[in-house]
Amino acid sequence: MAYTDRHGGVSTAPYGSRNLGVHVGDSAEAVAQNRARTEAELGIGPGLLVFPNQVHGTDIAYVSGPFTGDPPDADGVVTDRPGIALGVLGADCAGVLVADPVNGVIGAAHSGRPGTLGGVVTALAGEMARLGADLSRATAIIGPAACGRCYEVPAEMREQGASVLPETWSTTSWGTPALDLRAGIAARLAAAGITDIRHDDRCTIESPELYSHRREHKTGRFAGIVWMPGTPAS
Repeated sequence: MAYTDRHGGVSTAPYGSRNLGVHVGDSAEAVAQNRARTEAELGIGPGLLVFPNQVHGTDIAYVSGPFTGDPPDADGVVTDRPGIALGVLGADCAGVLVADPVNGVIGAAHSGRPGTLGGVVTALAGEMARLGADLSRATAIIGPAACGRCYEVPAEMREQGASVLPETWSTTSWGTPALDLRAGIAARLAAAGITDIRHDDRCTIESPELYSHRREHKTGRFAGIVWMPGTPAS
């Protein structure tokens, strides 16, 4: 499991420099180079790092190999195939990575506000269990995201979020309504039976080495990536 940052790529401003998102206006050639460089640095085979087309929903796609044509509309991906690397993109939303290496099942989810409240990680856990994962011994990592001290929202939105997930209720460091999405994600994971829940506590808004849409508006995307060593079956 790994999280990239904004450094070490070839993209120019405002995407400098390791932008992995194809949908933000960056050069397609630069993104392709950044993805290839990321694969090489992590020891992932060329073309074996896959990303869904994220739509802030709760659909989960099963991955058996590199996508041909356009990637599926989904905010979670799962696989039981060695060698395939699953990636999700973010610039304030959390990338959630889950793995049961014993049974050989991994998953990744893009969990922003709609996905967190809608239960994308619940759906991810369910699909992993269907593939044979033992969630009681799986490890989950909640990646960098806009934290509950910085993720300011209207009071009505905070109330709506907390009515679905009470753990998301938060207040900014300057005293205004906020949402703590990572707390909500952790609650969803625990309810699914995952007890080994780890956190990359960096706040995207506060961490200049990460992309943040709220801080920069037009910017790139970093990735959360999970993979199992091995060679994909042909």
